[in-house]
Amino acid sequence: MSLSRNVLAAVVAAASLLAAGSARANVYIRVAPPAPRHEVIIERDRPGPHHVWVPGYWNWNGTEYVWAGGRWDLPPRHHSRWVPGHYRHHRRHGYYWTPGHWR
Repeated sequence: MSLSRNVLAAVVAAASLLAAGSARANVYIRVAPPAPRHEVIIERDRPGPHHVWVPGYWNWNGTEYVWAGGRWDLPPRHHSRWVPGHYRHHRRHGYYWTPGHWR
């Protein structure tokens, strides 16, 4: 019974790490992503003076690339800046996504 509780605790800990983004496996895609779309940023749609435009990106849905449009976002801290996500290429496996994040 104690062993099964330990196993359950380990599974819960691993799931929470995955949910938090601390550990993730790369999904490799053989097809290169399309060029980014040109998005028109309408300044009057900005929700507030501190919001920052986070650009859109091509998202792989398991079958094809689908455009995920950009959005206005509020930085977590005053001097934070958005580092856009991007695809990297691995010579043997293909392309994989590196998510955007605040720095």
